[in-house]
Amino acid sequence: MASGKINVSVENIFPLIKKFLYSDHEIFLRELISNATDATIKLKHLNNIGEAKGDIGDPKIIVKVDKEGKKIHIIDQGIGMTAEEVEKYINQVAFSGAEEFLEKYKDSAKDAGIIGHFGLGFYSAFMVAHQVEIITKSYKDEPAAHWLCDGSPEFNLLPSTKNERGTEIILHIAEDSEEFLDDYRIEELLKKYNRFMPIPIQFGMKKEMIKVGEGEEAKDEEIEVENIINITNPAWTKSPSDLKDEDYQDFYRQLYPMQFESPLFHIHLNVDYPFNLTGILYFPKLSNEIQLQKDKIQLFQNQVFVTDNVEGIVPEFLTMLKGVIDSPDIPLNVSRSYLQADGNVKKISNYITKKVSDKLKSLFTENRTDFENKWNDIKIVLEYGMLSEPKFYEKATDFFLFPTVENQYLTLQELKDKIKENQTDKNNKIIVLYAANKEAQHTYISQAQEKGYVVLLLDSPIVAHLVQKFESDHNDLQFVRVDSDHIDNLIKKGEDEKNNLSEEEQNLLKENIETAIADKSFNIQFQQMDENAIPFIITKPEFMRRMKEMSAYGGGMFGMGNMPDMYNLVVNTKSKLVQQILKNENKESQVLQIKQALDIAKLSQNLLKGEDLTNFVKRSFELIGDK
Repeated sequence: MASGKINVSVENIFPLIKKFLYSDHEIFLRELISNATDATIKLKHLNNIGEAKGDIGDPKIIVKVDKEGKKIHIIDQGIGMTAEEVEKYINQVAFSGAEEFLEKYKDSAKDAGIIGHFGLGFYSAFMVAHQVEIITKSYKDEPAAHWLCDGSPEFNLLPSTKNERGTEIILHIAEDSEEFLDDYRIEELLKKYNRFMPIPIQFGMKKEMIKVGEGEEAKDEEIEVENIINITNPAWTKSPSDLKDEDYQDFYRQLYPMQFESPLFHIHLNVDYPFNLTGILYFPKLSNEIQLQKDKIQLFQNQVFVTDNVEGIVPEFLTMLKGVIDSPDIPLNVSRSYLQADGNVKKISNYITKKVSDKLKSLFTENRTDFENKWNDIKIVLEYGMLSEPKFYEKATDFFLFPTVENQYLTLQELKDKIKENQTDKNNKIIVLYAANKEAQHTYISQAQEKGYVVLLLDSPIVAHLVQKFESDHNDLQFVRVDSDHIDNLIKKGEDEKNNLSEEEQNLLKENIETAIADKSFNIQFQQMDENAIPFIITKPEFMRRMKEMSAYGGGMFGMGNMPDMYNLVVNTKSKLVQQILKNENKESQVLQIKQALDIAKLSQNLLKGEDLTNFVKRSFELIGDK
């Protein structure tokens, strides 16, 4: 028997471990299973090179919960340890001191990887246990050893009668951690952290139905089999050449068993220089919402789950994707600010951006029709990426698409070529008309199409920022929403048409309209259009409308504060109704006509609400009755 003190520079290491990792103390299981996995992998390696002789069988890791005895057992069939190795690896803890520990991690005490950072993975056991035992026998022909420690630097090291190779860790669970004596809780943690570990992990038994007998006499029989928690050889660890589309689909269902919709396509990551990284990213069908779809990518280190918060490692715009990234080169045990400053992490982020760009470009080039069919389901990622990631913007220009309201999909160059002859202003700037809502802006779209103009359908919540970006990078473009400043004021086609009203008539009409509407947010404009066109049209100045949209995205990455509402009331001076209003000498009747016409224009823009809407409905019925 041996006894002594664990070699640490301060005696309160165990209380510190428990105190500073308490909120994440569930990681004890991850750390101990990882140690057991390492021990098993080492045994396999030694067996392959002939150092560990004999048949090692199919080693696995067994986890048991003893509820009555308030113990958890973690058993592996790996290389084990001699008493001398227990002294070396367990008792001699390299630790720089409590003061340095406290200072270095005062801002990241909840970091689940602190223990691993110091090489203290085994000691995470003391976050949940008041006493820990190790019973171990080395693959070498040496006696087994039994180590006991009660959470203080004092330990005992005894001989053991264990005959089988491997190590058993016994945790005597503390009173404040008895939640871990629940089978469901342990299975939940095993599936969370160890679902894809390379060594089989058994947790209890489960019942399965098997077919017994043959032919008509065959019957189903229930048997008990080992409950293996994990998939030891997940898809991302394999070569892409060894996988088919159905393999990727199956793995997606393993990752997201409650996700019934299949992903659109996948990207397999596999690089070993200048860093190691493997993984599979999936493009799911995405809506126009951004914030609700993050944290679906799972980060692993050597097949051990670490987190699903991958910001800083994966470019932010790609955090809306799903999948897995596994890299031993990511410093997982430090703060996010350190991650952002780490050169290796930046290289990984750039690599992922390049791989995604290359994949999208190949999909566009190889099957453009299919790419167009998927566009509405993936566009939010590309739009976000073009705004937030300069390297992605450079590459995406070649395959970024502009859909029209007639379901055509054009690249930027194709769009320019299509409209530059018919949609330019007096300064030869190409005017790109777009709608944000095909149904709500139908009137404006129809008017533009009647004049032969092309109208895009850009309906994402960040479109205002996107068109601003395109304009700043392409001086020959101006984006104008179809219900903004009247298009004939912008495009050459209308610049030579004279207003058919005299100045006196305009002033009189303007005065009457202002009297009728009494709303200072409307700027009255006169425009000569077709006599059959709508008499009153409400538009919002493009600049003000765009700033308003950008301000509405407050709380996101582009918030700009509140902007006031401003509108143009464009009066079609050739309209028969406007001519009739102008000639109406009955002031009361004239005001009624103006109010009714304006309310119809407001209604088309969803601006008529509350009491105004009630009055409009009542007035409309009265006018019908008068007829």
